[in-house]
Amino acid sequence: MCCRQLKSAMALLKREVLALLAGAAWPLAFAPFGLWPVALASLFAIFLLLGEQPRQGMLRAFLFALGMFGAGAWWVFVSIHQFGGLHWSLAGALTVTMILVLSLYGALFGWLACRFFPVSGAWRWLAALPALWVLLEWVRGWFLSGFGWLSTGYAFTDAPLGGLSPVGGLHLVSWSAALTAGIFAYLLRVRPRWPRAGAALALGLVVWGGAALLERHEFHRSAGDLLSVALIQGNVGQDLKWEPAQLLPTIRLYDGLTADHWDADIVVWPEAALPALRLQLTDYLETLDEIARTRDTGVIMGMLVWNRAEDIYYNGVIALGQGEGEYFKRHLVPFGEFFPVPALVRSWLRMMNLPYSDFTRGARLQSPLQVAGHRVAASICYEAAYGATMIRDASTANLLVNVSNDAWFGDTIAPHQHLQIVRQRAREAGRWMMRATNTGITAVIGPDGRVTARLPQFAVGVLRTEVQPLTGTTPYARFSDVPVVILMGLLLGLALRFRYS
Repeated sequence: MCCRQLKSAMALLKREVLALLAGAAWPLAFAPFGLWPVALASLFAIFLLLGEQPRQGMLRAFLFALGMFGAGAWWVFVSIHQFGGLHWSLAGALTVTMILVLSLYGALFGWLACRFFPVSGAWRWLAALPALWVLLEWVRGWFLSGFGWLSTGYAFTDAPLGGLSPVGGLHLVSWSAALTAGIFAYLLRVRPRWPRAGAALALGLVVWGGAALLERHEFHRSAGDLLSVALIQGNVGQDLKWEPAQLLPTIRLYDGLTADHWDADIVVWPEAALPALRLQLTDYLETLDEIARTRDTGVIMGMLVWNRAEDIYYNGVIALGQGEGEYFKRHLVPFGEFFPVPALVRSWLRMMNLPYSDFTRGARLQSPLQVAGHRVAASICYEAAYGATMIRDASTANLLVNVSNDAWFGDTIAPHQHLQIVRQRAREAGRWMMRATNTGITAVIGPDGRVTARLPQFAVGVLRTEVQPLTGTTPYARFSDVPVVILMGLLLGLALRFRYS
């Protein structure tokens, strides 16, 4: 009897370990590895490993998510310890806490799946599990500020399923991948007879075939001549960036890198390129503006802005020369740009690389920049992960620009993940994306999400290339996440209604 119980316990433990390992493999599907079939295999594994008991499913899905975020988001420690200046013990505690909290989404998925959809039938595998997985990813992307990194759809930027991006955005791609995993789980676990098995396979072929066909369809058209652009990568180390003595050398660096490229239509400097407030650089910016106007060049640059009247600070983007307008970041980084804690704790946790007061969110609705005769929608660093927010601006713009300072992430997988996220935004909008970063990865991305030119990481350089202003509206730009969320709700409702059939 004891031997049987021991064998049973070992079998259960083996499944828990497999769930953890399946989650730990998840980041391999994303940049810089790009092994997107791993995402399908991991989903297939956790779908099969859930079982039918709510507590069992909750534990296994929690372990899956723990492996996923532990292996895929550990770089947060580097950001808040090495570059944020927080003691390693506190940085470690915050990182572990974040990973545990994010893993609760997995636990919720496992509990809901087994509590409401325990029967191993078509409705569970083909409707409930894929829809539930995507709906919780969607919630994770906005609830309590949101953390959308490692969402399933990002793994498919270079896969056929990515063709669905301009139609339904990230979450339609995620659902298609989850549905594919559900089809394989259904065929293996239920072993349906041919008519039903054939229907399941046909459903998968329709999804993948439709995505491949959409990949060839263009929802945009030209809005003018090609524009020459120069993206500046200063590669100023994060440990030096905010040293007072670094201001003049940084100005000279960016001046020197730009000097040979005043013939470009657009010059882009990265996030907070100069370590000072706009108000402190008034004379310099007026001179730069005059030079750019004389050379018929539009300059887009990241800039910290102080509103003296209200004594508030913005992380912003401004346009000079043949450009006008400003943009203020809307999605701020918790514990990096604002501190969601009481004032006493805030002063204790203050990070050193952004030496000013907490930043203020920019207005929800902001007009695009006007640069070189075209509308340019701007985003700053981390907020590129908020597709539904960005698409509102992108739909009215001819070009996209993202400025970032990925020096925060050091030499980890995060800058590569971040570039993949930005590529998804370009694909959803059907627009060219100019991305200028401090230490890399500076790149230009086409409307199909492919990188057309890039600079190496951790190198001083200028990326010189051309972009095509575009017009036209993708279905995702028109409807955002609303249709996909409604579809997930309908599928869950139907699965709940017919779960025992």
